[in-house]
Amino acid sequence: MSAAQRHADARLARIVDLFEQFTPADVARLGEFYTSDARFKDPFNDVQGVAQVQRIFGHMFEALDEPRFVVHDILVQGEQCFLSWDFVFRFRRFSRELQTVHGSSHLRLAADGRIAAHRDYWDAAEELYEKLPLIGVLMRWLRRRANG
Repeated sequence: MSAAQRHADARLARIVDLFEQFTPADVARLGEFYTSDARFKDPFNDVQGVAQVQRIFGHMFEALDEPRFVVHDILVQGEQCFLSWDFVFRFRRFSRELQTVHGSSHLRLAADGRIAAHRDYWDAAEELYEKLPLIGVLMRWLRRRANG
């Protein structure tokens, strides 16, 4: 049973279903889930407008193989929502090993149930950079040095 099926709030069940079943074809449908002026922010992006959100998710499908989200927790209070998730994927150009990024999203919903603001929180250094061939060696060395 998916996280969406376990959640009683139909607005969130619909959104979680999108992310857990996300396909390249869904990128064109993001206007059904995001308001036209929605803001999206993560460690690499800070954009506004559904077209920009589509660009980001479209790039995800171009740059990665088998990207998918696994939502673990859903917390809702009024128009605010917090999701914890794993993002699972394979690099196209580096290691073909299955990768997992642990993160969370804060969503603010509009009155019609679409996403007006979406902010992702995850540690780019630990969750991504350390997994890259050359950069990863440097990042692990820096972490060891910082930890004494």
